[in-house]
Amino acid sequence: MNRIKLFSRSSIAVFTLSIVMTNAGKTIADDWPQWRGVNRDAKIDDPAIGRQLPDGQIPRSWSTPVGPGYSGPTIANGRVYLTDRQGESPDAMERVLCFDAKTGKPIWEHRDPVEYSIGYQASGPRASVTIHEGRAIAVGAMGRMNCFDAESGSLVWTRDLQADFQIEMPIWGITAAPLVYDDLIIQMTSGKSGACVVALDLASGQERWRALNERGGYSAPIIIRQGDQDVVACWTGDSVSGLDPLTGKVFWAIEMKPRNMPIGVPTPVVQDDLLFVSSFYDGSLLIRFDRQQPTAKTEWRRIGIDERNTDALHAMISNPIIKGEHIYGADSYGELRCLDLKNGDRVWEDLSVVPQARWATIHTIRNGDDEIILNDQGELLIVTLTPQGVETHSRSQLIAPTLQQLKRRDGVVWSHPAIADGVIYARNDDELIAAPLR
Repeated sequence: MNRIKLFSRSSIAVFTLSIVMTNAGKTIADDWPQWRGVNRDAKIDDPAIGRQLPDGQIPRSWSTPVGPGYSGPTIANGRVYLTDRQGESPDAMERVLCFDAKTGKPIWEHRDPVEYSIGYQASGPRASVTIHEGRAIAVGAMGRMNCFDAESGSLVWTRDLQADFQIEMPIWGITAAPLVYDDLIIQMTSGKSGACVVALDLASGQERWRALNERGGYSAPIIIRQGDQDVVACWTGDSVSGLDPLTGKVFWAIEMKPRNMPIGVPTPVVQDDLLFVSSFYDGSLLIRFDRQQPTAKTEWRRIGIDERNTDALHAMISNPIIKGEHIYGADSYGELRCLDLKNGDRVWEDLSVVPQARWATIHTIRNGDDEIILNDQGELLIVTLTPQGVETHSRSQLIAPTLQQLKRRDGVVWSHPAIADGVIYARNDDELIAAPLR
């Protein structure tokens, strides 16, 4: 039976192998084992998912009760992993949960007491659980990191990152999902003394390196390839930087200091040698990185006057995508925009995908040439984004908005969904659901 490390020293080889190798007859690409899927790019390739959704409510395979939380589900080896919150301060608990992917039946759970000192504290943990070679790595909103046996739920090791690295806690807490690279866990910690980003030993949890004396951010790190070198691209509160994943050495750094507060949430997106980030207050930055050596430079930078008078794209939670010669993403109040990749000029704006409101959000999963979008009202849309506009093929209700994540406008669905083996998994403050799309 073939086995494969999902995160190796060649991200190109990882992608190829994840498609063609199998484990017990199931392609690894059918899993969603970490934040935004196998390669952290929210892409699948499933031609069996059609363009037509059923009218009204999408039928479910199952639903199971959960508590509040922002974290999206992850799926590996027939199991679904999620975090939530139970109870209220001072007796609140953060849970790490494991369910059977076919039935929703609970398999195991772990609880840690938590004392919140962050905004929207009642909403619970933020970061998705990372599954890697039989381990489940979870980090809570206040920095409790646990490594579990993914099958049994037994605790392998635990660390209090807030105490260990003297975290200067971001106002919204720790949100970036752990990234596994070889035998390391790379985590955005926001620690002092050059520990904005740290690497821990996967087996023991011991520190292996630390990097960047900067304010922390909310964006999850990714791996890019430059020459014969893998590079960790990290968007902190002050820069977008490229680090050696084995040592933490800084290869390159491009300043992106905030005008108000660090609030870069979306994960960097990459196409060819271009990397794009967008922030609610601070607009957009397109970076061109060298494909032969670990260097990078600014391609263009666009910033509007403020959150209402924006230029190019001011994204909040919604993750943009690069598709061909254009960027697509939701602006500060939910305006879906198409930008010219070469300079950031606006091609069009669409107001039909999500109701306009401050922090209006969409989550976009690419499937071939189509996009599967979950908006913050819990509606699922299958669309095709083109330079000519949004072609909406179908639109139905997947899950109801709830109030813990945002106590206004009748609630929201802010957690990123996952698609594995043709099934979409989504959560709100009350339930985790699975619905077949094939």
